[in-house]
Amino acid sequence: MTQHQKINALIAIVGLIIIILVVEALRSDRATNVGGSLLAKLRKQGFVRVGFADEAPFAYIDSKTGKLTGESPSDLRYVMRKLGVPHLKGVLTNFGALIPGLEAHRFDIIAAGMYITPARGRQVLFSNPTFALGDGFVVKRDNPLHLHSFADVAKNLATRLGVVAGAQEYQYAIESGVKPSQISVFPSAPTALAALQAGRIDAFAGTALTVRRLVKLAADPNIAVAQRFSNPVVNGHEVLGYGAFAFRKRDTALCRNVDAVLRSFVNSPAHLKLIRRFGFTRADLPGRITARQIVAGKR
Repeated sequence: MTQHQKINALIAIVGLIIIILVVEALRSDRATNVGGSLLAKLRKQGFVRVGFADEAPFAYIDSKTGKLTGESPSDLRYVMRKLGVPHLKGVLTNFGALIPGLEAHRFDIIAAGMYITPARGRQVLFSNPTFALGDGFVVKRDNPLHLHSFADVAKNLATRLGVVAGAQEYQYAIESGVKPSQISVFPSAPTALAALQAGRIDAFAGTALTVRRLVKLAADPNIAVAQRFSNPVVNGHEVLGYGAFAFRKRDTALCRNVDAVLRSFVNSPAHLKLIRRFGFTRADLPGRITARQIVAGKR
């Protein structure tokens, strides 16, 4: 190859690199613009479509008012009003179908108390968290199998555990040594509770708030919340679940706007007052940890 040819080849390579960089910049800019235009659209139409699963106290329809309520919709309603979107329009789906439904544009935001995890972080964009919770079990009265942790379930292969489809408790169980064959997956917490009452499972795993609420509402003397429950330990650390809103990956501007409101709201007296009626306490506030830190495994 002559010197002239080498120079032309180098120019071509440099040109190709410039084109690639320009395309990537435009793609990034387009993603930002899409998020920005989505917020403009939401402001114009006056509502945001919210994906939720019927799980109190995180997101559910109030039986008296017919209104979408719970910790997550209440927090989101506050945030969206600050952003100029006065109303939420709930779209009910099974928990395991929330992320596919978001990607299919069935709704604009997930507000269901969904935990931030590294695996989910590869699929969706999370806001910063609005709460931090441990887990618990619903068991038969007097807890005859002495189930106080996921590790206790793992000790006896005959023990049967129920979880909600798509919920993080499935992964906690697996990481604690529970075999997949021991786990039954249900579409909702009430259906799992019914399975426990019918004797098809020995325990139902959910967030501490969920299990307490289920037992209270069931008013069944044959079931109880497992006392002295130990949260799962992963990589030597006790695991807490951090709940947040979820967005499509390309809706970065909308997520940034939501986070801007959350920054001054979450952990504040006004925030605690808003969610206290759903059973949350000051101990359940998330502090200043970010979604990025949680997705990266830096809890």
